[in-house]
Amino acid sequence: MVTTFFPPYNFGGDGIFVQRLAHELADRGHHVEVVHCTDAFRLLAPGPEPAVVNDPKVVVHRLSSPFGFLSPLATQQTGFPFFKAARLREIFARGFDVIHFHNISLVGGPRVLEFGDAIKLYTMHEFWILCPTHILFKFNREVCTEKQCIPCQLVYKRPPQLWRNTDMMRNAAKHVDAFISPDRHTIGKHREWWADMPLVYIPHFVPAVELASTDPSTPPYFLFAGRLEKLKGLQTLLPLFRAYPHAQLWIAGSGTYEAELRALAGDSPNIKFLGYQSGTRFQELYRRAIAVIAPSVNYEVAPPLVVMEAYRQQTPALVLNLGSMPEIIADSGGGYVYDAVDDLREKMDRLCADRSLRDELGMRGYTAFREQWSAEPHLARYFDLIDEVAVRRGVALG
Repeated sequence: MVTTFFPPYNFGGDGIFVQRLAHELADRGHHVEVVHCTDAFRLLAPGPEPAVVNDPKVVVHRLSSPFGFLSPLATQQTGFPFFKAARLREIFARGFDVIHFHNISLVGGPRVLEFGDAIKLYTMHEFWILCPTHILFKFNREVCTEKQCIPCQLVYKRPPQLWRNTDMMRNAAKHVDAFISPDRHTIGKHREWWADMPLVYIPHFVPAVELASTDPSTPPYFLFAGRLEKLKGLQTLLPLFRAYPHAQLWIAGSGTYEAELRALAGDSPNIKFLGYQSGTRFQELYRRAIAVIAPSVNYEVAPPLVVMEAYRQQTPALVLNLGSMPEIIADSGGGYVYDAVDDLREKMDRLCADRSLRDELGMRGYTAFREQWSAEPHLARYFDLIDEVAVRRGVALG
């Protein structure tokens, strides 16, 4: 597994997903090694070093360079793992059956896809192949429908990548046997760039957990869970909930947009910021909510993991009608898609007024989680893909 970020040197869901996949494979007897870049994390999160606990299930290579932040910066600017190429080649030469790339933006850039001769897979966690800011959220205010990459990168305070004006990405991508997309919308966006790109649809998964306890004394609330960033769309919910009479809004998460969100919420007692949550408390928050709301105003790669996590606690979801998000409702029946705030309010009213409807939708989501978004169906598709590539290439797997 090759990824820029990996816990505890991690920010979002991509590193968590890599860790979960690595552990599921190790639990089934596979030898798994993970390569990631600690310099990239330190560049974006200066401060105390995160506490590292040895991972008993996988071998983790935490790459760092004596040049520090210059290493990921050189990769970002050249598209090549300038200061880490030798170490990456050394690791790849250990005789792996599969090299699985994830977020490689700062650990290797496009050119790392050329390294090694194993079966090569690439999972799309973001739109990095298409977009230098990864997210297709233009000027940090709207989904990108017409490229203006250099001024957009400057808005995000990122150095422009001149190599994106060459064929480097397309040529490097030809070394990958299959690109895994966790949703169908993302497949369509990449087909616009490369019509015959070898894309395969394999939804993400979340591990099974015990059902959390319920508490009838808990006041009725809807849950937002995730990073507090502008593109996640929480700001669209706050005016509605400041005076919503039937339920509160509880917010689990932290992020760089938190101060602006708190100001927008004002002193409303109907909106509660809970901070970062994990473990049993997080599961209880999902379980006891009327529904989880996913209001992301950008194109998400994969329906949000928070919806899958809500489903495994038998809680339905309300998602904005944008990008990949409606897919998880269409594939499960575990909630509703909404088009605007008035539409959202009508669906919230419906759930607040009818507990049996809420429970029915939650059970549909739970059934779909077990059949589609748990580890077993994911790994069945994953191993089938590896077998198909091996047959096509005439490779004997160890």
